[in-house]
Amino acid sequence: MRFEITGGVDPLLSVELERGEKVLAESNAMVAMDADLSLKGRTRGGLMSSIARKFLNDESFFQQYVEAEKGPGRVLLAPNIPGDIRLLDVGERQYMVSDGAFLAATEDVELNVKSQGLGRAVLGDSGGFFVMKTDGCGQIAVSGFGSVRELEVKDGQALVVDNGHLVAWDAELDYELSLNTSHSGLFGKLVNSQITGEGIVLKFRGCGKVIVCSRNKGGFLDWIFANRRTEKAPEND
Repeated sequence: MRFEITGGVDPLLSVELERGEKVLAESNAMVAMDADLSLKGRTRGGLMSSIARKFLNDESFFQQYVEAEKGPGRVLLAPNIPGDIRLLDVGERQYMVSDGAFLAATEDVELNVKSQGLGRAVLGDSGGFFVMKTDGCGQIAVSGFGSVRELEVKDGQALVVDNGHLVAWDAELDYELSLNTSHSGLFGKLVNSQITGEGIVLKFRGCGKVIVCSRNKGGFLDWIFANRRTEKAPEND
């Protein structure tokens, strides 16, 4: 199996499959595929985990996989939102993946769910009560809104990431919630957070990678709704 990112702006993920191979992909990710390939669906991380993620995270209940049953072929995959795609090697390093960032994985990569604490789930915006964690060995493709960049966290140097720009991070990293402001006192921090537009951030420590994207999906949607034209109510005769 071979992953290849094709195109510049809003790229596609091209996956070459030999007979008998299959690739796991996010629901609705398939753009086109050869006729010898089959598209099937399955629950993510087991039935109970899928139910929990659906009702607590409002995330897709099913994942799909493309299998080369009749012969070799190629499938084109694309994320649901416009942006870059990044390939990550899984094996020595395992990753946590934010909701909506997973695109595809080779068949030897397992995707499990891991529960988060209440504070991280409600305020962290990094995956709700459950986040996806990789296991096994192979490759995983993740996507982010806008351009995607890898940042390196070094021992003794913390990295602060706005929660709306987080795509994936090394599973060995420690992270905690924080307010990105120097004001003292909880009230002052909250007020300054609202004034500057900077909300809850995640502070990473340890050694490993953090993958971020240039655009904030939540902020973009807020901007659209704030700037849309309001329809005039019809005048009564």
